[in-house]
Amino acid sequence: MASFGDFIKQEREKNGWTQTDFGAKIGINSSAVSRIEHGTKQISSNKLNTLSGLFSVELSKIKELYFADKFARDVYKFDCPNTVFMAAEEEVRYLRNKNAKQSKINF
Repeated sequence: MASFGDFIKQEREKNGWTQTDFGAKIGINSSAVSRIEHGTKQISSNKLNTLSGLFSVELSKIKELYFADKFARDVYKFDCPNTVFMAAEEEVRYLRNKNAKQSKINF
């Protein structure tokens, strides 16, 4: 799997945009675009909706790629065991279940 920065570069090039063009479309400078594409900077999560529209890619796919990359980088950075992925999945199920139960309470 490629990094989220690789995905951005591929989509940017597919649309024929320079880093400057793309940066102007999402509100960042070309230097930041370069760092994002090279994996030394992460794009802000508040830009995901904009990316979805610009690239004509469903927001759910953009989120999947973004958070998978972010989580994988943190796991690598902190040298976590692979079991952290299963633990995270269990935690997400717990949080979703907890929130679903709380939303069904009637007074």
